[in-house]
Amino acid sequence: MRSSGRNSRGSGSGSGGNNYRGAGNRRDEQQQRAGRPRPEERRYDVGGGPQAGPGPKAGPKGGSQGGPKGGSQGGPKGGGPKGGTAKSGAPKGVGGRGRKPNAPARPREYEAQMEERNRARHDKPRIALPKTFGEVEGERLQKVLARAGMGSRRACEELIDQARVEVNGKIVTEQGLRVDPEKDEIKVDGLTVATQSYLFFALNKPAGVVSTMEDPDGRQCLGDYVTNRETRLFHVGRLDTETEGIILLTNHGELAHRLTHPRYGVKKTYLAAIQGPLPRDLGKRLKSGIELEDGYARADHFRVVQNTGKNYLVEVSLHEGRKHIVRRMLAEAGFPVDKLVRTAFGPIALGDQKSGWLRRMTNTEVGMLMREVEL
Repeated sequence: MRSSGRNSRGSGSGSGGNNYRGAGNRRDEQQQRAGRPRPEERRYDVGGGPQAGPGPKAGPKGGSQGGPKGGSQGGPKGGGPKGGTAKSGAPKGVGGRGRKPNAPARPREYEAQMEERNRARHDKPRIALPKTFGEVEGERLQKVLARAGMGSRRACEELIDQARVEVNGKIVTEQGLRVDPEKDEIKVDGLTVATQSYLFFALNKPAGVVSTMEDPDGRQCLGDYVTNRETRLFHVGRLDTETEGIILLTNHGELAHRLTHPRYGVKKTYLAAIQGPLPRDLGKRLKSGIELEDGYARADHFRVVQNTGKNYLVEVSLHEGRKHIVRRMLAEAGFPVDKLVRTAFGPIALGDQKSGWLRRMTNTEVGMLMREVEL
């Protein structure tokens, strides 16, 4: 009885053990088919390099000669695609997590097609530039206006939207129009816009400065105030050495020529300090004409600005530009000049500009000068 019971227990445990081992074998076979090594076959690469692998003493189930479950020579289940030695055909690194062995590699043609699609997606189409007067070259109008001092580019775009800008006599309303600043005539509110290549300055010349850009005798001259300019400037007209006031400097030859030509009659205004008393008909005499050694000279305007005892400050305006013309007229009338200052040249006024200061003229002032001489 005892022996039969023992045999029954032994057979029961044996059948249960066989069932357990059979389930484990099935699980191992499923992992083998899925490309995953069994737990006892997993090896970890600890930096041994691409030739790293289990040695000849890999464990009880992975001998060097290859048991039924793993070895260097590879049994029916030995050295899976992710866990084996260099002879098993596995990728670098035992137990690595690389691409699955069954995943097909992408062909090079497919990779090239994907690259072309990505480039086509990110490449921006070329914008067709508008043509200006048959030319593709040039700069955008708002950029030219901003560089000329009309404001920021956004402000210049608003000027275009308000139809205040004209190019070659035609009002511009579209943005992005390209122009040639050297050839095209650009106006804002009817005033010509000066381009970057031209410079316009107003200097309050002190007394004792010679009205030349260079002086061979070494005296102080106008060139001393513009020595650091990149382009050569020249003065518009002259002032005698002892006369103070505004004098223009520019590199625009045509404008300078017209401003000094008698045909355009640009008016100049002076303040003169003289001694009185003054007769009431002095202004009438100056306007009627004072005979000088080189012909008559006439004033366009005369008025008394200030009177303190015998000291008078008078304003004289005339469009002539002969040498010492104001001093000679007042001296011929019997009132020699003690001090003379030119306060305006055409529409450009001296204002509160200090003596010896050089300032760049605004685009509006340049436009008024050009309109004065029909440019």
